[in-house]
Amino acid sequence: MLGYMGPAGTFTQQAAIEWSNGKEELREFPTIASAIKAVDRGEIERAIVPIENSLNGSVTMTLDTLAFDSDVYIADEHILSITQSFAIKKGASVSDIKTIMSHPQGFGQCSKMLESDFAGVELKAVESTALAAKLAAGSDGSVAAIAPASAAEIYGLEIVRPVCNDESNNFTRFVVIEKQPCRRVSGHDKTSIVFTTEHVPGALYRAIKLLGDSKINMLKIESRPVKNEMGKYVFFIDIEGNTDDAGTYFALEEVRNHSLFYKNLGSYHYE
Repeated sequence: MLGYMGPAGTFTQQAAIEWSNGKEELREFPTIASAIKAVDRGEIERAIVPIENSLNGSVTMTLDTLAFDSDVYIADEHILSITQSFAIKKGASVSDIKTIMSHPQGFGQCSKMLESDFAGVELKAVESTALAAKLAAGSDGSVAAIAPASAAEIYGLEIVRPVCNDESNNFTRFVVIEKQPCRRVSGHDKTSIVFTTEHVPGALYRAIKLLGDSKINMLKIESRPVKNEMGKYVFFIDIEGNTDDAGTYFALEEVRNHSLFYKNLGSYHYE
């Protein structure tokens, strides 16, 4: 069973259908965190969640849940092309709009439109773009939604702008979460880790240098605040390679040995 963040019509549901090719039973969850934690508790075999958008950056709920609130692994990834639509209740007028709802990522992907055409209109973030569409459909006509066209159609909205994201090159990277680490080696793999270093000059540089000295290519680095300490951060790093490879394994062990906190989030094929 494959979990995804609902309700019906989310981009995550689209990603779940594409990734599973219709071969997995799907189960809806209200949030990203609840889907990941269901895998952690063994309620479902796997879940698919968004982790990064090409226009608006990382999905912090996914990063934080993987780092702090679960014991699971990334087993695969899937890239989905994203088109946001601007939709209103049928019979309403754009001039009646007082509130626009979407997921924070949706707002970020459509910031130019919002600034130029809807300055001063209230923006209300909700758990998903599909939920925004559902709430707009149940409103008095003063609420619009930034959401997938599929969600607008499901909830009976009128699509005013079929494409409202700032750039056409809009993609979201989804990751498939499982309870056990993936043991498949494709030859085109990446490994994701999260760690903290001592809060002293050069500590992060020394950790990264360990990877460079081992000729390992770093694909991404990002920091997130440590939840219980102001001014301290964890670092998420993606590297090329699989921990089944001895060189990658021992390089990461060196990083672990120089870390205060270290978590391997999995090795998996990447697109």
